[in-house]
Amino acid sequence: VQLQASGGGLVQVGDSLRLSCAASGLPVSIHAMGWFRQAPGKEREFVAAISWNADSTRYADSVKGRFTISRDNAKNTVYLQMNSLNDDDTAVYYCAARRGGIFSDYRLYEHWGQGTQVTVSS
Repeated sequence: VQLQASGGGLVQVGDSLRLSCAASGLPVSIHAMGWFRQAPGKEREFVAAISWNADSTRYADSVKGRFTISRDNAKNTVYLQMNSLNDDDTAVYYCAARRGGIFSDYRLYEHWGQGTQVTVSS
């Protein structure tokens, strides 16, 4: 099982980025998927999650209205569109998968990707 996150980079405040998470050896079509992030010296925090059939999504208050999670089960890929980025969004972003419903608690996710760095510069 492998989750490969990509799309991170160095951007300016107000810019946009689109993260991708490609899964192999894992049928994402039956897994809820989540994005989490971890900044230096801080705990891993929930960003967004989407149900296996995309009929349910959940967002952290800090990203509501700016980030959008989506999925393409045919491509075994989950996306995180990030708009209006600010300094507080700087972190390593991880994608994760779990069977069952969506949760914001990272401890409930069974599979993790390696992370992609997002740096927002002012």
